[in-house]
Amino acid sequence: MPALDLRPATDQLAAVVRGVDDDQLDAPTPCPEMPVGALLDHMGMLALAFTRAADRTAGDDGPPPPMDAANLPEDWREEIPTRLDALAAAWQSPEAWTGTTRAGGLDLSGEEAGVVALDEVVLHGWDLAVATGQPFTVDPDLLPAVHGFVEATAAPEMADAREGLFGPVVEVDDDASPLERVLALAGRDPRWSPTA
Repeated sequence: MPALDLRPATDQLAAVVRGVDDDQLDAPTPCPEMPVGALLDHMGMLALAFTRAADRTAGDDGPPPPMDAANLPEDWREEIPTRLDALAAAWQSPEAWTGTTRAGGLDLSGEEAGVVALDEVVLHGWDLAVATGQPFTVDPDLLPAVHGFVEATAAPEMADAREGLFGPVVEVDDDASPLERVLALAGRDPRWSPTA
């Protein structure tokens, strides 16, 4: 797979992050047990981890602290977008997509790590947008890579590896959009809303 440009996805997520109100930090998201504040914390840490995976500076820091809004820096509306910008810049390098690297305590090929980073940005970007009532679009050039990743994890033989990452696959109508199909394969109901 050629190197992908993550910037359209990270820019979209950064815009959503900036649009979150303080009174939404405790609001539910499509991720069970992860309110908006915890999801923001997760995205900030994930951006750092996958930037380090791209530039091969990842260490073995042990498991991160539990995701919580209390971990957010005071200027999180600017800090998280800054981290997302660094993430996109790190994966601009063709070398990031080659060889092996480490992320989340796992050894991955550069290509695998890049696709996982993109998957996290796209899926959690949608999670955050829908939880906070904001619009969300995905660059159509990036959706095939995310679709391929979530589709592979939906195979029956991947059930153990999928555990804890995604919920059960959700059925969607035949006329579902490409993004809705990706969400459904990742165990998200495209019709989810905070009030449902």
